[in-house]
Amino acid sequence: MQYSSQAVAKPYFIAALGLFFGQICFGLIMGLQYVVGDFLFPEIPFNVARMVHTNLLIVWLLFGFMGATYFMVPEESETELHSPKLALALFWIFLAAGALTILGYLTVPYAELARLTGNDLLETMGREFLEQPLITKVGIVIVALGFLFNITMTVLKGRKTAIMSVLLIGLWGLAIFFLFAFYNPVNLVRDKFYWWWVVHLWVEGVWELILGGILAFVLIKITGVDREIIEKWLYVIVTLTLISGILGTGHHYFWIGAPEFWQWVGSVFSALEPIPFFAMTLFAFNMVNRRRREHPNKAATLWALGTGVMAFLGAGVWGFLHTLAPVNFYTHGSQITAAHGHMAFYGAYAMVVLTIISYAMPILRGRAANSNSAQVLEMWGFWLMTIAMVFITLFLTAAGILQVWLQRVAEEPMSYMDTQAQISLFYWMREWSGVIFLIGLLVYLYSFFKDGEHAKA
Repeated sequence: MQYSSQAVAKPYFIAALGLFFGQICFGLIMGLQYVVGDFLFPEIPFNVARMVHTNLLIVWLLFGFMGATYFMVPEESETELHSPKLALALFWIFLAAGALTILGYLTVPYAELARLTGNDLLETMGREFLEQPLITKVGIVIVALGFLFNITMTVLKGRKTAIMSVLLIGLWGLAIFFLFAFYNPVNLVRDKFYWWWVVHLWVEGVWELILGGILAFVLIKITGVDREIIEKWLYVIVTLTLISGILGTGHHYFWIGAPEFWQWVGSVFSALEPIPFFAMTLFAFNMVNRRRREHPNKAATLWALGTGVMAFLGAGVWGFLHTLAPVNFYTHGSQITAAHGHMAFYGAYAMVVLTIISYAMPILRGRAANSNSAQVLEMWGFWLMTIAMVFITLFLTAAGILQVWLQRVAEEPMSYMDTQAQISLFYWMREWSGVIFLIGLLVYLYSFFKDGEHAKA
């Protein structure tokens, strides 16, 4: 059954896809600046391009999570959204805040932006991924509280399901851990210690609960497998995620000045972190193999399966490659870290948002699925983006291995810049792979405008 208030998810999905496109464009700019150092300088310096690239990543994923939640909650709770008007108002506030922040990065020197936005009142700026001005951070908190109020009130008045419970825990955790963005102690060790409470406990903690909830919802819809079976899998994945993810934060404490025992805690529990992602892969394939119906949306099924595989490879396998303290001693901060980050974010979070968009957008447009020709295009977009990301990861991994050898292991280590010159070939190959990724994204976006005979909702 479709609920009218689910329609508020549509602008969130559209905004997410638009910001995703922007993120990839700035990624290509950064990639070119690695090999053509004065490209777009001084108009867009590397540090500004990097801020925009990473901030757009965070914001478009948050738009995707919020849109997914607004679509899922009415169906799961079997009741209309508490306040569709509040959801739309928060959308415009969040979009305006995000757009103004990006414009601020691009048009105002960062130090001046800090002065103009009240950073002297509470110093929160200047930290990686948390570069947002104080006023933007306050706006994010206001939007998050309004969003959580709307969702929680809807769930309280309707049916309670395991999927909604897991999703709500993830969303509340996301909001709570973001509050540490306001805590910026003078002591650098303490600063980094709590900075990871935002960054790590988002992407390797509560975001994984959101990922599990969205994937479980889509699999129920496209396979027809009993809810009880899917929910049992979900509980197992959530338990493994929380145990390994929370204590796995220790792998960020190896070299920041924290006590030595974190090398053991971080290594042991980080080694367990691939397990929930492997379980998620088994979960997705098992549910599709046991399906009771042939859903007309083949593209959404492909995205769901791809999410499990790529999340396991990116967050699990590539995370494990350099997570043990004796290995991380040499690889920390190298291009191996960048390889892991690119595939993990794409596989775990970008793909699950694209999964729910692939499933939900046709329904929001009055059809069960897009036409066959549109789905073929969408699946072309899937394969182009996914294969391109695999090559981006492989090229960055090769660059990282060579970087570690030349700069940190060799008997006569090379300087940083000399090392970068030696690995520039891999940067060029990464850049061309990024161009293929952009083409795949454009094909994916075009598929929504492709005409043809549609299955009825």
